[in-house]
Amino acid sequence: MAEHEHPPAAEHSPAATATDRSPRPFRLSTLPRLLRVQQWVKNGFVLFPAFFAGVILHGDVLERTALGFLCFSLAASAIYLLNDLRDVEQDRQHPVKRHRPIAAGEVNPAMVPWASGLLALAALGGAWLTEPRFALVVAAYMVMNLFYSLGLKHVPILDVAIIALGFLLRVHAGGILARVPNSEWIMLVTFLLALFLGLAKRRDDLVQADGGKKLRASLHGYNLAFVDAGMAMLAALVVQSYIMYTVSGEVTLRLGTDKVYITSGFVVLGMLRYFQLTLVEKRTGDPSKLVLRDRPIQLIILGWVISFAIILYAF
Repeated sequence: MAEHEHPPAAEHSPAATATDRSPRPFRLSTLPRLLRVQQWVKNGFVLFPAFFAGVILHGDVLERTALGFLCFSLAASAIYLLNDLRDVEQDRQHPVKRHRPIAAGEVNPAMVPWASGLLALAALGGAWLTEPRFALVVAAYMVMNLFYSLGLKHVPILDVAIIALGFLLRVHAGGILARVPNSEWIMLVTFLLALFLGLAKRRDDLVQADGGKKLRASLHGYNLAFVDAGMAMLAALVVQSYIMYTVSGEVTLRLGTDKVYITSGFVVLGMLRYFQLTLVEKRTGDPSKLVLRDRPIQLIILGWVISFAIILYAF
């Protein structure tokens, strides 16, 4: 259809840009948003086993876990590309997701499967060269998230459970790379925290819904009352489990210190700050973006890491 046949308003709308006009020339500045680099912060869980075991500075552990972080990040981006391509029409109707590069017409959709495939091969190849067992974990993570993108994300509760399992796979992979066993405590705290973050993301989807219209099929199984109650329950379980971890005789013996409980204060403050942002300041958002943008949360996380590092490595 000729360009002059469109009314001016429609020509500049997000949907029109993405559907009625050829994709704009690709810019390198689009790449971080296309790969969702801000989401890579989640892959920091790969470092947890080495850090908590006090061996992250031993031998080649830091190098291996850093490569693990990179491989998981490439794998995650490969899945994000396919997910955004599959949901492109739905994203164009969303007040925030319509600005994603594929939905906004900044990327040629025909190139997306190829880019996703290259990222997947790079992730699996790098993982295999680092540690074959680690490559199996990365492959399992990608397969699980592929099924998630193809439809399981629309099954309430199962969707956040899959998100939590993804975090468990990261921690399991970190244990393989660091050559240390993962205690039941770190797996339990990780699973509960990941469930909390998954519900927090669903809360963001509910708040972003336009005029009460649920823009995702999975949201039909959620409402704000249910999500808020679930988040409060999981937050309490996370704090309780973490405190039990810090005073556990097994952990005290393995780490050679009984001072780990001091770090519990930062966990409590972090949970309180998140609820303050959500319920008082009405700044509900993607948990990854909150971590990257909220200074108090950044300071709390920094304090937690520094205190833990001092306890484990300085004494």
